Amino acid sequence: MHFGVMDHLDLSSDLPQHEHYENRLRLGELYDQAGFHCYHVTEHHCTPLGGGASPSVFLAALAQRTKRLRVGTLVYALPAHHPLRMFEEICMVDQISGGRLDIGFGRGSVPMELAYFGVDPTEAREIYDEALIVVRQGLIDGRIDFTGKHFDMRNVPLHLKPFQKPMPPVWYGVHSTESAIRAAGARFNVVMNEGTQTAAQYIDDFKRELTATGYDGPERMIGLARTIVVAPSDEEAMTIARRAHLSFQKSFRWLHTLHGVVPKLSGLEATYDELMQAERAIAGSPETVLRFLQQQHAETGANYSVLRFAFGDMNFEDMHRSVELFAQKVMPRLRVMEPAVQPA
Repeated sequence: MHFGVMDHLDLSSDLPQHEHYENRLRLGELYDQAGFHCYHVTEHHCTPLGGGASPSVFLAALAQRTKRLRVGTLVYALPAHHPLRMFEEICMVDQISGGRLDIGFGRGSVPMELAYFGVDPTEAREIYDEALIVVRQGLIDGRIDFTGKHFDMRNVPLHLKPFQKPMPPVWYGVHSTESAIRAAGARFNVVMNEGTQTAAQYIDDFKRELTATGYDGPERMIGLARTIVVAPSDEEAMTIARRAHLSFQKSFRWLHTLHGVVPKLSGLEATYDELMQAERAIAGSPETVLRFLQQQHAETGANYSVLRFAFGDMNFEDMHRSVELFAQKVMPRLRVMEPAVQPA
């Protein structure tokens, strides 16, 4: 079992922004010391959810504050980037980090954000497909020569190179059977944010496609994204989580509220209790959190916990304590204890 972190870097508190980033970098140092695998940041724009609007900037800073922790994206919104610039940023961060960069790509989950960049959201899939070809071509082949509907780039001279060969590990967010099959075909690592039963189905689809296509390489990392608060007691953890989730939801829905639309993929749970009922979160003592994650991973077959420790208006002390309690009292036991429930 591996453990990672997902962070929106959401600007949901009243802290000055420079203090907000410094607190997240301090948490990154703690993740590094505790033996977490990777710190994944999201990308959003023109919203309080978008504290990580330029993931490469934050990850480059984080790489200087850590030694072993991998740094990554879930995800770069490819239609918001020119693929040549994306290739260059990836090479730079991979070199600066000494080969600790993981990269995730997506087409952008919020149409309004893409529209602010002058991108037609209905063309996001096409742009994503072409941009991914260009970026991978640059990273793997050391050259870019591509002609498509949205990009025409011929014999582009490249001097930057990735540290990792042939390229950094790639992650993909799975939201359907089709995306699970697509990710398996591309040999990506995957993360999903669905409840237990749905996640188990997508993981089964992913593994089945790997087998059907003859994959015999290293085990792919299969992540469950879960929001988590650990405190000495269930009551204290729930008090923190309920309050912080309200401010996080305000940030998550900010653009949707501005444009008068309803989120479709996530952000539907108005309260932390609803998020827990959807099997996508836990708040409690170390024992409570341990039982939850044992059950989740046993029932789904996932091998990677991607945890959101910092969100909403949580103060630094609560976040820091939550991570410390998890690292000291949950992580070691989850790695060595038998699952509470055997996978079907």
